[in-house]
Amino acid sequence: MSNMKTNVQLIESVRMAMDSLRSNKLRSALTLLGIAIGLFSIIVVMTSIGAIQNSFEDAFNSIGTNNFIIQKYPAIQIGHGARAKYRNRKDITIDQAERLKEITRLPEAVGITLRRSSRTVKYLNNKTNPDVTLVGMNLDQFKIEDYEIEDGRGFTQQDMRSSKFVCVIGNDIVQKLFKTIEPVGQTIKIDNAKFEVIGTVKKIGSILGQGQDNFVAIPISTYERLFGDKSSVTVTVMARSKELLPKTMDEVIGALRMIRKVPAGKDNDFEIVTNDQLIEQFNDITKYFKLGAGIIAFIALVAAGIGIMNIMLVSVTERTREIGIRKAIGAKKITIKTQFIIESMILSLIGGLIGILLGVIGGNIVAVYLGVTVILPIEWILIGLVVTSIVGVIFGVYPAAKASNLDPIEALRYE
Repeated sequence: MSNMKTNVQLIESVRMAMDSLRSNKLRSALTLLGIAIGLFSIIVVMTSIGAIQNSFEDAFNSIGTNNFIIQKYPAIQIGHGARAKYRNRKDITIDQAERLKEITRLPEAVGITLRRSSRTVKYLNNKTNPDVTLVGMNLDQFKIEDYEIEDGRGFTQQDMRSSKFVCVIGNDIVQKLFKTIEPVGQTIKIDNAKFEVIGTVKKIGSILGQGQDNFVAIPISTYERLFGDKSSVTVTVMARSKELLPKTMDEVIGALRMIRKVPAGKDNDFEIVTNDQLIEQFNDITKYFKLGAGIIAFIALVAAGIGIMNIMLVSVTERTREIGIRKAIGAKKITIKTQFIIESMILSLIGGLIGILLGVIGGNIVAVYLGVTVILPIEWILIGLVVTSIVGVIFGVYPAAKASNLDPIEALRYE
């Protein structure tokens, strides 16, 4: 029976709280706005970062869980002059990469890659935009990329040894130049060099909004024959399993230090990149954005909480006579206190829900604009609801206590 009475009192308190908020629409709306802005600021940032983070992890995982990359520069460079710090390093050459492949035993494959971006591909009177990537690769890299050949064939050892002018093209090139004709066997032109198309790759899709199908792959020996060895190669090492990755990495680092004659005790003059390292570095960067959003949200919520306390104190003053009547006919202190705390919580929660909704929408608009996957940040939505409830309780306690402690006789005399 007592539980039923308590439930009825709670329902009545909620009804009275809603009536009070409706009777002071403008005042309530301005208070809601403060809470909404606080929650919006953190939810929009967390949703945006969460969407970008998920897409980055997908992109980094495309390296492969048992692969790692060796290159001249770090994958992520932050700060003014970061690139200049590594510019004086010697390039990693094709000869060094091939020597690495010869003397190491643990890797399953050692891929070697050179690339040039912003190329134009021509076929008869048709041509692409100057946004195609020309990639020179060895057979191991072709294996690591795990290209699925749609038509024709991939590279052979003979193609590599003879530096043949043959190529495998991505789906974007097929769609732009060969909509109505079979591409295999045709001749395309890049930088005044002619290549026979020997194969096409099935559509790969995009990562972080960047298409992965706008490329032309050629044997690395052909690339070297055309352009020389004027830039640093990227080496991708595939371990035989994820468990063997640390041992493979140790062997490769030791071998490459010997090949490049790095003195004992000196740091490596090359970078080792794994997907776990990239994810960790990215998380290190985003934590500062999250911290900034948290500070802004905290300040906004404290300001909004003060606003809630103010509106509740005004409400107590305006309803002094009503409180006196209720206490005179038997309302207990806890009933009066509960009513005002519930009113404060409802005010806070409505503002929080508006802020969360706008934050999720705003964050995903940013995600769509950046071309990354849309997400629903359940964890931050729940955190937001808990925080707004706590704000409502904390800043509603004093006005509620003041209301419950009013002397009924004095309250009834209040005009």
